[in-house]
Amino acid sequence: MRRISEPTVRRLSLYLRFLEEHAARGIATISSDELAACGATTAAQVRKDLSLFGSFGKRGLGYAVPELAARLRDILGLERTYGVAVVGAGKVGSALVQYGGFTSRGFLVRWVYDIDPARIGHAWNGVRVSDARDMEVDFHEGGPDIVIVATPGDAAQGVADRLVRLGVKAILNFAPVHLVVPDDVVVKNVNMAIELEALSYALRHG
Repeated sequence: MRRISEPTVRRLSLYLRFLEEHAARGIATISSDELAACGATTAAQVRKDLSLFGSFGKRGLGYAVPELAARLRDILGLERTYGVAVVGAGKVGSALVQYGGFTSRGFLVRWVYDIDPARIGHAWNGVRVSDARDMEVDFHEGGPDIVIVATPGDAAQGVADRLVRLGVKAILNFAPVHLVVPDDVVVKNVNMAIELEALSYALRHG
């Protein structure tokens, strides 16, 4: 399949959430204009995004909500479950482990690690915090599909290096540093300061 841009993938996720909200309210069809409103885009962009994956909907009738939602879940790879590990059991890490929205989307947090003896042994949502030194042993017989790095910045690159050696191919990085990884490893960065600055800009410029 052709490579799809990250903004397009993000819009597909927004469309899916909107479709699921409509399905929960028993709404059977939706227009491209309505989908555009939820994704802060245009109806033409919605049609272009969806056309990348085939033919959807009928002119004048809109899209069938259940069918389009199912197709988007398939496109986004959400028809299966993913094992997730969290490295760093501080405030950010513990909040992520306890967030119920991951499980409902098929992302199952099964491993949590830290180096602080005061945190090791604690459990959230039934998942025990293990010593970070145990990752190599734990991952030997089948590790996570995705790892969330929620360590302090000065520890994040070392953690990423270990994850690469362990064969991890997808990292969600909450640490405030740029991670250097091989080309076949995907890193997505979540930087709260940048998001707040974007909101500041929006407030400043209306």
